[in-house]
Amino acid sequence: MPHVIVSPCIGVKDQACTEVCPVECIYDGGDQFLIHPDECIDCGACVPACPVSAIFPEEDVPGGEEEFIVKNRVYFGL
Repeated sequence: MPHVIVSPCIGVKDQACTEVCPVECIYDGGDQFLIHPDECIDCGACVPACPVSAIFPEEDVPGGEEEFIVKNRVYFGL
């Protein structure tokens, strides 16, 4: 999974990340946006666009936020 959106997105859902994504792989997951792991091309355009710094490469997801890796996979049925 190239990038993961973590807890700071919950309840905020600023759409700046969706606007810069060249492959439109960021979806509204209800309480937050989620990145489809099979569609993401790992370009990183969404990372600086996020006003709440909620997007990380999977290997850099902060401690305590690992549940969002699982949340992404489950949401997309992976």
